[in-house]
Amino acid sequence: MNGLALKKRWRRCWVGDLGFRSGFGGLGFEMVSGNIFHCKKHSWPPEEYISRATLHLLDFDSASPPEHAWRRRLNSHANLLREFSVTFREAVKMIRLGLRLWSYVREEASHGRKAPIDPFTRESCKPSASQGVPLGGMGSGSITRGFRGDFRQMQIIPGLCEPSPIMANQFSIFISRDGGNKKYASVLAPGQHEGLRKPDDHGISSWGWNLSGQHSTYHALFPRAWTIYDGEPDPELKISCRQISPFIPHNYRDSSLPVAVFVYTLVNTGKERAKVSLLFTWAISLRAKDNPPVTFAIAACETQNVDVSVLPSFGLTEQSHITAKDMWGKMAQDGHFDRDNFHAGPSIVSSPGDALCAAVSASTWVEPHGKCTVAFSLAWSSPKVKFLKGSSYNRRYTKFYGTSERSALNLAHDALINYKRWEEEIEDWQNPILNDKRLPEWYKFTLFNELYFLVAGGTIWTESHLPAKEEESNWVSNHDRSVKVETTAARIKPAKMNGKHNIVVKHDQINQQGPENNCEDVGRFLYLEGIEYIMWCTYDVHFYASFALLALFPKIEMSIQRDFAKAVLCEDGRKVKFLAEGNYGIRKARGAVPHDLGTHDPWHEMNAYNIHDTSKWKDLNPKFVLQIYRDFAATGDMSFALDVWPSVRAAMEYMEQFDRDDDGLVENDGFPDQTYDAWTVHGISAYCGCLWLAALEAAAAMAHRLGDKGFEEWCKSKFLKAKPVFEGKLWNGSYFNYDSGSSSNSRSIQADQLAGQWYIASSGLPPLFDDFKIKSALQKIYDFNVMRVRGGRMGAVNGMHPNGKVDESCMQSREIWTGVTYGVAATMILAGMEEQAFATAEGIFTAGWSEEGYGYWFQTPEGWTTDGHYRSLIYMRPLSIWAMQWALSLPKAILEAPGINMMDRLHTSPLDFRAGYGDTSRFRKSASRRSWFGNQVFQCTCK
Repeated sequence: MNGLALKKRWRRCWVGDLGFRSGFGGLGFEMVSGNIFHCKKHSWPPEEYISRATLHLLDFDSASPPEHAWRRRLNSHANLLREFSVTFREAVKMIRLGLRLWSYVREEASHGRKAPIDPFTRESCKPSASQGVPLGGMGSGSITRGFRGDFRQMQIIPGLCEPSPIMANQFSIFISRDGGNKKYASVLAPGQHEGLRKPDDHGISSWGWNLSGQHSTYHALFPRAWTIYDGEPDPELKISCRQISPFIPHNYRDSSLPVAVFVYTLVNTGKERAKVSLLFTWAISLRAKDNPPVTFAIAACETQNVDVSVLPSFGLTEQSHITAKDMWGKMAQDGHFDRDNFHAGPSIVSSPGDALCAAVSASTWVEPHGKCTVAFSLAWSSPKVKFLKGSSYNRRYTKFYGTSERSALNLAHDALINYKRWEEEIEDWQNPILNDKRLPEWYKFTLFNELYFLVAGGTIWTESHLPAKEEESNWVSNHDRSVKVETTAARIKPAKMNGKHNIVVKHDQINQQGPENNCEDVGRFLYLEGIEYIMWCTYDVHFYASFALLALFPKIEMSIQRDFAKAVLCEDGRKVKFLAEGNYGIRKARGAVPHDLGTHDPWHEMNAYNIHDTSKWKDLNPKFVLQIYRDFAATGDMSFALDVWPSVRAAMEYMEQFDRDDDGLVENDGFPDQTYDAWTVHGISAYCGCLWLAALEAAAAMAHRLGDKGFEEWCKSKFLKAKPVFEGKLWNGSYFNYDSGSSSNSRSIQADQLAGQWYIASSGLPPLFDDFKIKSALQKIYDFNVMRVRGGRMGAVNGMHPNGKVDESCMQSREIWTGVTYGVAATMILAGMEEQAFATAEGIFTAGWSEEGYGYWFQTPEGWTTDGHYRSLIYMRPLSIWAMQWALSLPKAILEAPGINMMDRLHTSPLDFRAGYGDTSRFRKSASRRSWFGNQVFQCTCK
């Protein structure tokens, strides 16, 4: 868009600023060909929710909802969710763990810290089936907007989540017709909320909560959402609200921005012209302590047809200078605020228990049968991330907008300028999948909507690897205001708001900078295991979720991998009490892949998880090797491969200690020493053993490509020795037994038994087993774990006895894990079993996302029981649905890579490990310029 066109289109932007001061390069893909899908379609055509006439009227400027979207009516009942409970037998088994965990939670609380796992504290707001598409990009905090229009699930401060809806944060509409005989005033959300029917209230109960929602619908296709008001509240006005956030694959600039845009399209079907005023209200409502400040900004765009006015401050109590009731009355009478408000002075001082609010209004006349567009934006800025026991870091977006309080204003303004470009890039990314007629309808929109977690999953994206300078503070602007923060009962009350709540931006100030896609340093990225499990980048779960990052933001994925590679070569000798057994050990052993990157001091104090000693887990190291090879194979990044190769070798060497009978296989130690951390394993296990075989193959392939011949031969030797042992001890003719022990569940059918084969196939390597065994095991899983649980409408249960009864040996064996089910489906696709794959994954959609399900949309839990009771909402692992898309569209680099046959005869005699590890002369020569054996590789950041 050139400057002249821009000038005509955008006259100016008014920005209402809530100056809250709290104390506190892409991969190339090819689709597989052929007739692959014959499973049932789960289609929700928009005309079943909106009349065809309305769809036709809104069919311009992206106002009409897409053909493929997740849909709900606004009057749908948002039922409360049902949390799982342990059985009496499970409670008895875990009583000692429960007591130790309770003591640990109390101890952490005494230090002002939240334990990473706390099953004892419950939020006052009970979770309900009311979530929607979250707002903003990645890593700068998030706010979710529920499908009925409320703003909830606010996560601005790391590790802290405010789940309750903030009912003062709303869009409202005021309509009058020529002649004054028709008037409407309503909040654009159904008034089915507690506390909204208080007589003589001066707060939000005085507003017009008149919308029934019967003729209004919500349509979600992350990162966008559409709310269509089909004749509500005015029967002659069609309204579309389009919500847009800058989540754009391979765009490492805009995808970090904490901002969202709301575009209202108004269509007047009446014979009289209508004056329409849209109102955006926002309240300060965060509660926190000793954290960096937060600034909110709300904005509306003024054009030739749209007039903008603001109210810098109003309150929710009778004592406020301007009350919420006063504000509503002014809008109902005039449809706008006073123009003098643009020059208002500083806001009033808040009183304890009061929440300060601000409002932006945009008014326009819509001619009979005419159309008009009104755009709002919401931005927030919390430039620094401060960890309780660690350093402060600047968030990624500060690289482009700085750390001053003004950044929220600039973000809100620029979003109104750039959102059309964002939409074009989003559509270019999504349309090839949405238009693929081979794909089931439900899969298309669920694939995109599960990405909500990369925004709402407590993500943090820092500007660089270095902490922010502690002496540098631009949190408070230095001209005429110094904001004081007061703390009352752990609730933060700003002493006053920023006095300048609006700005006029001149045309030459408009920031039209495009995405910075060529920046090599993308900083560091963290995301939580889940909002109930406060641990950053939990690696055994990242194993499943990482397909989404690798496909969409590969530089972020490899940044995480570099962090873990560095951690492998690190040891933290501080003593930790492990709660399951009550014994002590060191926090992190050298050579062991950490379970997570920490909680209160990430990157420096890892392994916040302290239920078990994860340095003894058998799945973390193989998962690290498999992910490293997959990422290398997909990107061909030789620099990455050389940097992490010492850690790959160290991780493989570390696993030698668990091969206690020298049969080439690692053995489990009779406790839950893997991601299923309540499910005991004895001897050789299908899960860990298969991962180990796959890691040997991947490490050999990587060694071959890097020229490390000695290590390649060692891996091949170990693989050829271990594979027949694994098959001999676990293969029973139709599937691999759970483990080689003699317990009651040793012959259980584990849904995840082929996790290693999944990764091998995803990386373009030869299969671990012959085709018959792979397909037989997957068919067994499908027939038993999937189809024998509610007819396949729940997903794949983790464990199933061969007699067709669910394995109830522990809570995890009887659970259906959403992310594991997607992973199993991906494995089936790679094995040519597409029909079973999509029937398996559809169970997760049916139980979690469909209208007949349990209401887990945009909060997909770790898992649920066979009766639908959830455990751990908003969880990382379901991102593995992108493993299905990966399987359908393997990168060209993987498809075109030369195969490496692991079954070839060894080129040299078998070497013992130390000889193989020491034979690096050829590899050293090829990598000498990188000095990868230098001391700097082994430096540790642990304290």
